[in-house]
Amino acid sequence: MIEARSGNDLMVRLIDGEKLAASLVALKVDSGVILNGIGMLRNLEMGYWNGREYDVKRISEPVELLSLQGNFARRGEERMLHCHATVAKRDGTAIGGHVLKATVHNTAEIFVRELLGVRFERRLEESGLPGLYPRAN
Repeated sequence: MIEARSGNDLMVRLIDGEKLAASLVALKVDSGVILNGIGMLRNLEMGYWNGREYDVKRISEPVELLSLQGNFARRGEERMLHCHATVAKRDGTAIGGHVLKATVHNTAEIFVRELLGVRFERRLEESGLPGLYPRAN
């Protein structure tokens, strides 16, 4: 991982073979947003919440990462990443959803803004999903 920080802005470049979620959680951002992400991914698992669980779509071949957005929050001592992506296959077909798992293919360039005056907390809700509870510090 290559990273540069200016105030509460963080630009990250992940390299081939890095696990997307683990690398982003390693940034140790407690409250923040992923504003933009581009590059390539492989071994991607995307989910669609059907009301009870995620329907999982697996794509093993490399895809172009067209858009990555999400947020960082805490759930107790755990740092949680919640992100969605739009990706394109070789033929230009685009698909999107909740990113469950992904490996960087070649590169991923991601812009993160840490929110210094806001605390993001996740709490488990009746739906089975951990809901976001933002609070001012």
